[in-house]
Parts: sequence; C-alpha cells; structure tokens
Amino acid sequence: MSEVDAQIARANEALERARERRSSLSRRAGRRREGTIVRRVGAIVLADGLIIAIALAIGMVTPLGTLGAMIVMGLLIATTLVIAFARTDAAPTPERLAETPLKALPLQTEQWLEGQRLALPVPARTLVDSIGVKLETLSPQLARLDEREPAAAEVRKLVAEQLPELVRSYQQVPEPLRRTERNGATPDAQLVEGLKVIDQEIATMTAQLAQGDLDLLATRGRYLQIRYQGDEGV
Repeated sequence: MSEVDAQIARANEALERARERRSSLSRRAGRRREGTIVRRVGAIVLADGLIIAIALAIGMVTPLGTLGAMIVMGLLIATTLVIAFARTDAAPTPERLAETPLKALPLQTEQWLEGQRLALPVPARTLVDSIGVKLETLSPQLARLDEREPAAAEVRKLVAEQLPELVRSYQQVPEPLRRTERNGATPDAQLVEGLKVIDQEIATMTAQLAQGDLDLLATRGRYLQIRYQGDEGV
C-alpha cells in the first residue's frame, strides 16, 4: 500500500469513527426524547385523572351544571398544555457541570462538548469525538464510584473543570488571532494539544477505575496545565 493509500485509509477510518460517534449521540438523544415524552404523558394522565376524580366527587354532592363542566374542561385543557409544553432541563453549561452528580457527569459533559463542536477548529473536532467515546465508556464506572472517594475528585477536576476551561479559554481568543503563532504555537495548536492530553487522561482514568486502582488514580498528580498568553493564546 502506498503512502497516499495509507493516508486515505486513515482518513476514512477517522470519518467512520466520527459517523459512529454522531450516530451514537443521535440514538441517545432519541432515547432521551422518548423518555421525556413518556414521563410527560404519564404526568398528564395522572393530573387529568385527579381533576376528573375531584369533579366526580363534587358532582356526587352537588350537580356541576354547564358552568361546572366548562370549568372542569378548562382545567383539563390547561393542565395538559402546561405539562406538555413545560420547559425541559436547560442545556449543560460549565457552571452546571461543576454541580452535576458524578454518575451523570460524562453524559452532561458529552452533551456540552458536542455543543461547542462547530466553534472549534477541524483537528479539534476529531478529538471531541474521541473524548466523547471515552466519556461514554467511563460513565458506567463512575456510576459505581463513591462521590467521597479522592479518585472522584480527580475525575471531576479533569472533566468538569479543566476540559471546559480549556475550551472556554480558546473561545475567548479573537478569531483572527487563533492561527497566529506566539511562543512557538498558535492557539489552535494549543487547543488541540490540550485536548490530546485530556483524551489520554480520561483513557488512563478509565483503565485505572476498571482495575480498581483508586489509590493510584487519586495520587496521579497529573493535571492539564495551559499557560495563558493574554489575547494571543489559549
């Protein structure tokens, strides 16, 4: 196989991973929507049933009449509309990530990171896909990890603090300066390098959690360190 063929093959593999990633996100988003619909329908049935039960109980004591029937119908319609169109949970933000329960943190971070995707340079988007896959793998392990464990604090620091801070710092750089080199690197390159470090750290944390090496994870002492460079760097 020639070098050109090898590069094409690698590009195709990257595209396939990205497609699988987006497909996975779409499936999970669909399941969340279905779950929301089921919960809303259940709440509507329960609330409307309660209104009808109260109306029947009142009707056994005194006739409701036309006005009473119209009031009951109005209550049923209003209740149904309020529950059906009630605002769902707000989109994840870095501030909300800091307060998210550990077991829900990977999914919330994944959703937030996907929302930043189009604002990042193309090389960084591949890493967004990779981090998303690793977060999905990490999720069931965090569900079994006690929030009070020092290892939990290390995971939270990386995923809920350092990752959002890296992306947010990059986005604060004016767009024309993101490809301007300073001190040997552009903000685009610094972002990509930082995401690589985080990607590797999440993989390492996942492996250590899988092996039960909580003490090792808690004492890693390896943090993402990005030196800010004013308006001209991340």
